[in-house]
Amino acid sequence: MAPNLEEHEGSIPHMQINYMSTLAWITAASLLGGVLSVACAALFALTARAAWVPMLVSYAIGALLGAAFLELLPEAFEGATSVRSVAATILAGIFGFFILEKLVLWRHCHVEDFDVHDQQADAHDHGRSGMLILIGDSFHNFVDGILVAAAFMQDTQLGIVTALAIIAHEIPQEVGDFLILLHSGYSRTRAFMLNLLSSFAMLAGGLIAYYALQSLREYVQTFIALAAASMIYVAVADLIPGLHKRPELRATLSQSVLIALGVSSIWLVGYLTRNYAA
Repeated sequence: MAPNLEEHEGSIPHMQINYMSTLAWITAASLLGGVLSVACAALFALTARAAWVPMLVSYAIGALLGAAFLELLPEAFEGATSVRSVAATILAGIFGFFILEKLVLWRHCHVEDFDVHDQQADAHDHGRSGMLILIGDSFHNFVDGILVAAAFMQDTQLGIVTALAIIAHEIPQEVGDFLILLHSGYSRTRAFMLNLLSSFAMLAGGLIAYYALQSLREYVQTFIALAAASMIYVAVADLIPGLHKRPELRATLSQSVLIALGVSSIWLVGYLTRNYAA
């Protein structure tokens, strides 16, 4: 019995090293993944001229719709045990964001002045779109952290590939998020800090998933569906109506091209990362 006990005791440090290295990989990938995607997006978005922001909102619309319909929704439906429950979650999410936006709007307007405010709110939307997109982005980052943790717990190489794919996928979406925050009236510094704060949800998701992956796995589709709902709501309810204020043909063509470019950038990143991961 003594040799077996000695052999067993000798294996404990090795098990502890593997345990800590997996946790370290998850922590590093989640932290660097979130910060890196925000930093790369900021490099583009924060150096854009102020006059470009209204035009680039069209790109943000395309990036949001592309991320929702080409990436998040297929992933939510593919991994769901009930398609109806995912669809109901998306519907509930859209309705919930509508109520949330109404509460934020009410905060900025007295009821008797609402019509006047509605006619004069041309410059920005008092941060409503920005706040909603930050909430949705936090859900999305939290789910990304769970996915990174699940991949590293299965295999280190798979975790690295998954983290790289998530970073590449996040960059065009984070560019869109920055543009929406700027369009909503946030300063460039505040937009960067809020987006950076939102990125830490990826670290939270990774760490929580590492310690409680089995109990959280059934809620992954719910988080993905809510993230998609926020993107769809912000793009369709908040941003697209603003484009109709410029009905001239030239503006319509440029808006359409930029929306298509936003969708295409999400599709291209998804295509490349899926083929690389395969």
